[in-house]
Amino acid sequence: MNNDEEPLLRKLATARGPLDLAGRPLLFGILNLTPDSFSDGGRFTRPEEAVEAALEMAELGADVIDVGGESTRPGSSPVDQDEELARISPVVRELGRQAKVLFSIDTVRAAVAREALDCGAAIVNDVSACRWDADMFSLVAKTGAGLVLMHSPGRPEVMMDLAKYGQVVTEVSDFLDERCRLAVEAGIAANALVVDPGLGFGKKLDDNLELVANFKQRWQGDQPVMLGPSRKRWLGEVCDIECASERDTASAAAAALAAFSGVELIRTHDPASTLQAVKLGAALRRHRES
Repeated sequence: MNNDEEPLLRKLATARGPLDLAGRPLLFGILNLTPDSFSDGGRFTRPEEAVEAALEMAELGADVIDVGGESTRPGSSPVDQDEELARISPVVRELGRQAKVLFSIDTVRAAVAREALDCGAAIVNDVSACRWDADMFSLVAKTGAGLVLMHSPGRPEVMMDLAKYGQVVTEVSDFLDERCRLAVEAGIAANALVVDPGLGFGKKLDDNLELVANFKQRWQGDQPVMLGPSRKRWLGEVCDIECASERDTASAAAAALAAFSGVELIRTHDPASTLQAVKLGAALRRHRES
């Protein structure tokens, strides 16, 4: 199916029921429980603070809270599984008790995903596209969770060394198409899959600009597209802003452009400004199409 033939109503299957993708893009509010994430590492010293931040993001417009316990920024070092579990477990347990809050787990480890899903997570967001843990596909298939498959050319320690593309949109699309095929073969429902071209993950400035400008239009799969431009370094390069936390205006602009291009899901550190941006982008898209 090409993008000119998209159905008027689309839903994403998740472990907590379907999500409607027919309106403006859904927002994934980023909740990093890490000391070393590029933008907000070390922000939460107690689980209660993280849960409070999650609830606030939901009030400000986040449709899903994306919980992560391991930094995957370029150059970061992995933590062991026990440490990642210790970071996320008290938070996902409490979020699971908050019936009104939908949440996902950002992890490459099946054991961590299992803990979050047992506590009520709806979606697994795997930046490795399920390449680094052989059990991830089967876990998602068994639980009926939604699954975000993201492109990265390699692990965080080396990904920027591998940022070498001929045609970045084509290469990323081919990679994600193959991962979707393997996911379906492993028993995951086709309508539970989301693809993410991985802005900033082993991508140089021109690569990121090309993906924002053209990935959605050239993606030929049925799967909805997620973009995560929020506070990324390449935005700082374009706008001459060194401090990551000061890139929210640029992030909102990128989100508006993504919504205008038809992207269905967007990760953000700042749901309030991003919500305004995607409403505008989606309205302009509807106007153009009508």
